[in-house]
Amino acid sequence: MLPFACLFTEGPVSLSCNMTRTERYQFVIDYFEKNMPVAETELTFHNPFQLLVAVILSAQCTDKRVNMTTPAIFEKYPDVYALREATFDELFPLIKSISYPNNKTKHLIGMANKVVEQFNGEIPMTVDELVLLPGVGRKTANVITSVIDQQPNMAVDTHVFRVSKRIGLVPQTASTPLAVEKVLIKNIPESLIHKAHHWLILHGRYICLARNPKCEGCGLREGCRYGLKHS
Repeated sequence: MLPFACLFTEGPVSLSCNMTRTERYQFVIDYFEKNMPVAETELTFHNPFQLLVAVILSAQCTDKRVNMTTPAIFEKYPDVYALREATFDELFPLIKSISYPNNKTKHLIGMANKVVEQFNGEIPMTVDELVLLPGVGRKTANVITSVIDQQPNMAVDTHVFRVSKRIGLVPQTASTPLAVEKVLIKNIPESLIHKAHHWLILHGRYICLARNPKCEGCGLREGCRYGLKHS
């Protein structure tokens, strides 16, 4: 029997109705490889230190706002050694337009101190080491390692969480970012994981919006469970 949604779809049955999970992943990968061959972070940075600062600041804040804020920070604090010497009152004014500026000011200074004291001033490049830094959780660590080192790590933010479940790449029972991460890692070829992270984020940011997804113009609609139901 066809899935419930397919029984009430007018016109030809969508490709999505009969897709296995493997076929859906291949459909999505083929689409993005053709239509978004270059996919990378929209945060502006020039080295691992700058990316780490930017990603810490980007929590619950837009990349656009972060990119407006970081130039002044990087000019005054070009590396972890300079940043560790910052006081709260010196750094806070530079990031007060960012969400949660109090916590993030403390996290940045704490991060710089930890990197200098525990990692000889070098940004660590493993998830296990990065999560030891103030302000760095698993998502941030996955971003740093996948962007800088192209490690096969999948950062699951709100966009990746929403888009992967809407399309049908991840079952609805995957209720946590870690659960979603594990399913995606299992089904995406290792060599593409670092790029697939950006595919899903950018698709969620510009097409598969949280409130009013642009299904009519979405190239993934034919293989998307959500797009099928809202045809």
